[in-house]
Amino acid sequence: MKLNLNIQPLNTWINKEGKQPLLIAGPCSAETEDQLVATAHLLAKTGKVTALRAGIWKPRTRPGEFEGIGSIGLEWLKRAKEETGLPTAVEVATAKHVEEALAAGVDILWVGARSTANPFTVQEIADALKGVDVPVMVKNPVNPDLSLWVGALERINNAGITKLAAIHRGFSSYEKSAFRNEPMWDVAISLKTLVPELPIINDPSHITGNRDLIAYISQKAIDLDMQGLMIESHIDPTVAWTDAKQQVTPAALTDIINNLTLRKPETRNTEINDKLGELRNQIDKIDDLLIQKLAERMQIVEKIGNYKKDNNLTILQVNRWDEILHKRIGYAKALKLGAEFTEKFLELVHNESIRKQTEIMNAEAGQVEEKLTHA
Repeated sequence: MKLNLNIQPLNTWINKEGKQPLLIAGPCSAETEDQLVATAHLLAKTGKVTALRAGIWKPRTRPGEFEGIGSIGLEWLKRAKEETGLPTAVEVATAKHVEEALAAGVDILWVGARSTANPFTVQEIADALKGVDVPVMVKNPVNPDLSLWVGALERINNAGITKLAAIHRGFSSYEKSAFRNEPMWDVAISLKTLVPELPIINDPSHITGNRDLIAYISQKAIDLDMQGLMIESHIDPTVAWTDAKQQVTPAALTDIINNLTLRKPETRNTEINDKLGELRNQIDKIDDLLIQKLAERMQIVEKIGNYKKDNNLTILQVNRWDEILHKRIGYAKALKLGAEFTEKFLELVHNESIRKQTEIMNAEAGQVEEKLTHA
């Protein structure tokens, strides 16, 4: 299923001037005028940066933490833009933020992850954008909820914003890992599938929370055909007021971009396309066989459900499920399949089996209820 949004192609509203990939960079927070302007000059000199970002208003978890320099920072951004020629980008979280940013000549607005999670906040921002022609980027919500992300994009688009993009910045997770926010690439891929024409920008700074991992995530994003990167860069990250560990110097940023391997989503090379076509035909045949075998499996599941029902047996039999999980994961591992993938696949199949058997068990109760209703 595709989602129909009225979106202008990225190259019609942002001038990359041959820069690859599209790169939005700048400090997590605008701290002082000198810090922001000096960083902007260094970023402009790299020749890699498409637009300058800076946090003016910072949503913080607890009161008392630095919540951004506020509106005065917009004047610093204006000066940085005048001196470097870089377009500017700012996060907005209220209608007042939108009004002030636009009045200061900010070129690109983005909606942050915490705001995306709240439809009331997104709608307030959308209402403030009505009648305005400005690019807007929408970060994914804090939690992996594709509907919330799509809903935020729809609200902004319904306000008349057609210069629209998404920002993939990862998702909060209780499980501790090497990342600040889990990438959960499948959610971003699902969004791309729903809205193929929507540009998706990756934010490796917030995914990693660690400057040493930014290059790795940036390459992964490019390999997945994301249209650009948003990377936090500070003149001296060691003294940054916010998110010091995930910011890089302009020089380090240059190294990251120079070392990226840029790939094309498609090619006109007939030989390559023919080979890909041949391999994809093989996959299509295997997929057809997989679906056929899954259908056959579910037919047997129905027979088991009826047999359990006739003999008053419970649907879930934990020992049997443990046996399946243990045997299949071991077998899959021997065939070079990942254990995590195998377990997730088996859980999906098992959940569908439980659903089918539950349906069978409840069929008789449903018939009785229907008779009582019409009695």
